[in-house]
Amino acid sequence: MGTKILLPTIAAMGMALAACDVTDPIYNTANPDYGKITLTTDWSDRGADVAIPASYTVRVGAFSAVLSGTVNAIDNLFPPATYRALVCNTADHIAVSGTTASVEAASVAAPSALSLVDNAPGWFFSCAMDMPIEKDKTQNFTAIMRQQVRQLTLVIEPVGGTADRIESIAGTLSGVAGTLDIDTQTHGSPSNVALTFPKIVSGPDAGKWSATVRLLGVAGSRQQLGAVVAFTGNTPAPIDLDSDLTTALAGFNSDKKTPLTLGSQIVETGTATGFTATITGWNQVAGGQAIAN
Repeated sequence: MGTKILLPTIAAMGMALAACDVTDPIYNTANPDYGKITLTTDWSDRGADVAIPASYTVRVGAFSAVLSGTVNAIDNLFPPATYRALVCNTADHIAVSGTTASVEAASVAAPSALSLVDNAPGWFFSCAMDMPIEKDKTQNFTAIMRQQVRQLTLVIEPVGGTADRIESIAGTLSGVAGTLDIDTQTHGSPSNVALTFPKIVSGPDAGKWSATVRLLGVAGSRQQLGAVVAFTGNTPAPIDLDSDLTTALAGFNSDKKTPLTLGSQIVETGTATGFTATITGWNQVAGGQAIAN
């Protein structure tokens, strides 16, 4: 008897081939409906003597974490979207709420009922950037950290017969920024800081008086120095000093990593009842030499 070979029907063969043609999708990540990010923080735009903060906070949408180091794989899954990211560190005497950084009130008593902010906040950095995150990808973003606090030094040289009798110089500077919107880089809340001028007793600037503060920036339409010069034995009587620094500080909010030093003189003017004193125009000082404005 001959052997019979059963051949599959054409329909059955077609079904088998169709089943073999199914290909499983290939994904790049374990969670293909979401995206992940790696964040690098670039701290190169800072002053020569300013250290990189030990830690900082990153916010991406509703996600927030405290990180350290310069490269971090963020432990979070993000639905695909474009997020606004904010990165900033914690600094002494600066509080951050939402996108607003605020300088804390000064601990010293304010003269003449002025509202004073701290005159030496810590070194604060921030970055605001958009992060377009795609699903099924791990993306790399770099945050360029911007130094937001700048050092200001005012140097005053007394000129005249009473220069050697000066005992102290102290006052305030108005029009300094009390707040900074770190998202828009807008300085606001014009405030005042206290200035104390110790006498320089050695070196090429001996005999001058100098005050150094750190500021979040300047704000408002005017920056005004108001100070009182007191003399030994109260002779002569204390005199008031007023000087407009608006022009000299016009570019203060730029290049905050570079300290700014301004120098001027106190010039005496005799009057029928004694004398007055005025401050001459302020000049930028670099390397101990005055640079004309």
